[in-house]
Amino acid sequence: MDIQLNFINRSYDQNNSSVFLFQKNAASRHDELATAWKVIRNCGQNSHHPLVYSTDLQACISDEYGNYSPRKAVRAGELLTVSALPSGRRFAYAGANSNSLDTVVRNDLLRGAINVCVYSQDRLLATKTNVAPGQKAIFQFQPTLWIGAAAQVVEGRALSSAILNDVNTEFSLQGIASADIVMSGGGPGRNALPLQFTLENIAMA
Repeated sequence: MDIQLNFINRSYDQNNSSVFLFQKNAASRHDELATAWKVIRNCGQNSHHPLVYSTDLQACISDEYGNYSPRKAVRAGELLTVSALPSGRRFAYAGANSNSLDTVVRNDLLRGAINVCVYSQDRLLATKTNVAPGQKAIFQFQPTLWIGAAAQVVEGRALSSAILNDVNTEFSLQGIASADIVMSGGGPGRNALPLQFTLENIAMA
């Protein structure tokens, strides 16, 4: 399902901060770094930036040679496996897994680690690297986006733990068809207010 979002800058920020959105993998370890899914740059005061978040996800695998498999649509509860072919590797559906909330990719190769990449709207949402033979990459995403602002964030790259520790704004998109994400606060000097994000003009699905 596609959710129409519209970022609006109503702040007094003069640092030209980049606004970034990301999701947290509910099935991950606590020390796992999230990926900057969407980065909004140079959106001036009273300007807006439309974007779409989709709950329809895709996944692919990559290897140490820089090869990427075709992407496959993935849903909660699915098991996918990676196996060897005479030439290359096979990334295929393999039925359901034991937890209907998780999407699982299992490395069934005899040798060779893989990376598993998950995408939303053709943007990298999450990555599991160096999944060894016999191991699994497990993903679970709730319809939730986290948002923050920082000076140096790169779309599709892991967010540092320092940046993640400063983010405390979470938006549940459950049942929402469209909404505005409004940034306020900021300003010059010692009277500057912290940047804040609110969800406004919400239309339910």
